[in-house]
Amino acid sequence: MALLNDMALFVEVVKVRSFRRAAETIGMPNSTLSRRISALEKAIGLRLLHRTTRRIELTEAGQLYFERSKRIVDEARLAHEQLGEMLAQPSGLLRVSLPVDFGTIYLAPLVAEFAQRYPGISFEFDLTPRRVDLVAEPFDVAIRMGELADSHLIARRLAHLARFLYASPRYLELFGEPKRPDDLVKHQCLCMPRANTWTLDDGTKKIEIAVGGRFTLNSVGMIRRLATLDLGIALHAEAIVADDLASGRLRRVLPKWQASPISVYAITETRLLPAKTQRFIEFLGERLGRT
Repeated sequence: MALLNDMALFVEVVKVRSFRRAAETIGMPNSTLSRRISALEKAIGLRLLHRTTRRIELTEAGQLYFERSKRIVDEARLAHEQLGEMLAQPSGLLRVSLPVDFGTIYLAPLVAEFAQRYPGISFEFDLTPRRVDLVAEPFDVAIRMGELADSHLIARRLAHLARFLYASPRYLELFGEPKRPDDLVKHQCLCMPRANTWTLDDGTKKIEIAVGGRFTLNSVGMIRRLATLDLGIALHAEAIVADDLASGRLRRVLPKWQASPISVYAITETRLLPAKTQRFIEFLGERLGRT
């Protein structure tokens, strides 16, 4: 049991790359934690960590030990959880990486509902477009949109979100309303970088349109905002613009046509998930699957 406890301490230190932050998370004096890891290295007979004044780095042996230990620790923690009451009422800190705009615009109300359902869970959200390292960084789950690169991580698809074309009534008044997809080449289209070809489908055929405009930007929220300010036609999941549709700030363009749905995934480092993470993924799958 002592060896398993020290494994768990080692895994926590590696996750945050800091003895001090790990000690604060665990609730153990920094000096005690450092002494326990040193004793673990002595028992193994190999150095696991390179310590510097700024941060720590894994040795080759440490990397191997971390990969094996993390799975053992996760499985042991899950076994304890399944034998207790946490499955009925999950608790603890849930660390989640979210896409910035989708998280802010669409997921925030769902998070509020989930938090009310499970008052024992606290949350730490990192809203970022970057691909976080779920092995080296202390995240329980990452929510991502679009196609995923091949990897050793576990991806669960939560939803397919249909995407349509939208513009403001004022923009359409000024520049006219496209009647068919080919008309889009004459319009200001609000595009993501490297996404200036839109593939549209009317249920019987697909067509690719090379679109362009004055604005190219990497923010879903900013594209939505510029569309409401009469600056062009946007391609969005309906869930993103629901409020603008309801208020009349935007309306659908080329209503018979839609783009390929965009997938939403929950990504984890392992299939052995604590109850707080499992419930969060199940909840998002249930809610997003309705859209």
